[in-house]
Formats: sequence, structure tokens, C-alpha cells
Amino acid sequence: MTGSKYYYSGKFGLERETLRVDSRGRLAQTPHPFGNDEHITRDFCENQIELVTPVCGSIDEALSSLAELDKTARGELAKNGESIWLYSNPPHFDSEDDIPIADFTGDHSSKRSYREVLEKKYGKKLMLFSGIHFNFSFAEEFLRELNTSGEDFRSFRDSLYLRLYKQLMAHSWLLVLLTAASPYYDASLDGDGKSGIIMSEFSSMRNSKRGYWNKFLPILDHRSLRTFTGSIKKHIITGSLYSASELYLPIRLKPKGVNSLERLAEFGVDHIELRMFDINPSAPLGIDGRDLEFAHLLILYLLSQPDFDFTPELQEKAVREHRSAALLEPEPELLERGEVILADMEEHFSDNENALGIIAFQKQKLDERKVCNSSVDNIFG
Repeated sequence: MTGSKYYYSGKFGLERETLRVDSRGRLAQTPHPFGNDEHITRDFCENQIELVTPVCGSIDEALSSLAELDKTARGELAKNGESIWLYSNPPHFDSEDDIPIADFTGDHSSKRSYREVLEKKYGKKLMLFSGIHFNFSFAEEFLRELNTSGEDFRSFRDSLYLRLYKQLMAHSWLLVLLTAASPYYDASLDGDGKSGIIMSEFSSMRNSKRGYWNKFLPILDHRSLRTFTGSIKKHIITGSLYSASELYLPIRLKPKGVNSLERLAEFGVDHIELRMFDINPSAPLGIDGRDLEFAHLLILYLLSQPDFDFTPELQEKAVREHRSAALLEPEPELLERGEVILADMEEHFSDNENALGIIAFQKQKLDERKVCNSSVDNIFG
């Protein structure tokens, strides 16, 4: 598998959510200044910018595209004395009145209706958490090489991505451990009229129990893409979910073009989306390219792992471990398992010097997390 010339090839894309703030560092109350630009759009609220890169041939190309969009956005915002808030947790706000729902109109008015549903169900504060989504698809040539039995290509591709989805769901905690970057928050998240910076019990609030999760744990059927989409549809029919977009899990399977459950069921999987990355305030674009490179390596590594039955119990375990990884003091077992996986990845990519450097970078961060765990134990033990 690793010998294929297409092994490291693929298509890559980034989506970065950030908040617009005024000269005081408060949420900007001006209208979204970019019209219906598909690459500089809005997420939940009018003052939350989402930069969407085109499909790119490499991570470097995706980062270059993000840099261009970032430059354009900052230049336009500067005209109004505004800037980008490059943190996952929001700045101080007085009340939810400071959080205007994205004002989609005309052909896009259904987007506003959806956001109004989210407001009633979850409140506006939750929707201020911002992050980065990483989209990836394998090169078609690589998938055809893997399809040695000559199976129907669409069926083979869907099965492969579904298998990868299960593996990434079961290992999403590792990426949280390595990229969490939001331990501090403003007290206004706790209640109107409160202020002051608080160090939370979480290394990543948006991945923690206080972050983006449904009111219930959606148990899904992963036997095939048909049963998978069908199980999501059942949650929509019963009213548990408004739409597939409300499925707040850290991994998504997505179709080509407009993202909808119907298109996914009809046309199959085009790419997979990883949704757990915090905004990294120490990286100029909010994401360290080495973390994206590692996510790509993890995808390739997990592709080599055996399939398994993603039972309801394992689905619950995956979410529980994801939330634990978002703690300042995660379960020690996760740190130990992380070390084992990174060591196994070193062996898997032993002939790739660049990959080994990326893994070494992550090992160093894991070591630092272990030291932090020990320090917390000493303080509170």
C-alpha cells in the first residue's frame, strides 16, 4: 500500500471559523462585508467569518489559499477598524443580543431558518466557539489500486470511507490531545454581566462537554452507507435532529458539491471531514501545518488497520474519550495509548523522513501533556 506512487496524494481543503471584533475587541455589530462570496462566508452568526479554501492538491496549497483569503478578509475588515479574533473561545460579550444570527436572505433564507432552530435548541453562546475543519479525499488512482477484487467502484469507495470514518471516530481523541488550544475563556460565557478571564478545566472547551454536542448521543448504523444515512434520517424524522448538519460529531462523511444527506445517499462519499481542530493562536493562520500533515498521516495509518463493528457501546466510548482528551488532565490511559499509536506510526512510516519528523513533533507535545498532567496531580493531589 505505502509503495503506491499515489499513497500520499489526495485532495485537501480547509474551513476556518473566526469572529469579527471591533477596535475594543468586542464582537463587531456591522453586517457581514463580503456579500455571498462562497470563500468568505458566515457560519452561525453575522459576525462569524468562515474562510473556505477551494479543493487543493496538497496541504501546502490549502494553507497558501487560506493565507490569501485571510489577507483579503483582514484588508477589508481594517477599513472598518475591525480585525479577526484568532481564538476558539469568544471574547467578552454583554448578552446574546451581541450575537446576531447570520442574515441570509433570498435563495439562502433557509440557512437563517436553520440557525433560528439552533438558537432555540442550544442558545447562541455555544455557537460562538470557532475552529478549523480539515477536508480530505484519496486520489482516485490510489482507490482503484486498492480495489484489487474489481468490486463496483462506488460501493468500494463508500465502504472504504465508512471504515475510515469509524477508525477516525474511535481515534478522534488523539487529535484533540495534540491540538487542543483553548483553556482560557471569558466569564461572559458563564452568564450575562460576568467578566474576567478564567482558566477552565479544559484544554479545549469546544471539544469538551461544554462544547458542540447534541442533546443526546446519536447512535448510528455503520454496516453500509445505506444504513448509515438511513440511521441519520431516522433521527431527523423523529425530530431529534433538524437536519444532518445538526449531527455534532467530530467526523463527517460528505458528498461532492452541496452537502446534504440526500446527496450523500444518492452519489456516495466524496471526502471526509475532521472537525476537532482548535484555532491555534500561536500560528499566524490559526493552524500549524504540521498538525494537518499529522492528520493526513493518521488517516493513512488508520486505513491500514482492520475493520471492526462500531457498536453503540464503542460509539459511546469514542465520545467519552474525545471529551476526556479535551480536559487539562485527560485520562492517563489516553496519553499511554497515544504513545503506543505514535510509536506504531513511526514504524509504519519508517521509510519517510518527513513523516518521522512530523510524528516526532507530535511526540514532543504528548510528552508535554504528560508533564502537565503530573503538575496538575501535584497541585490538586
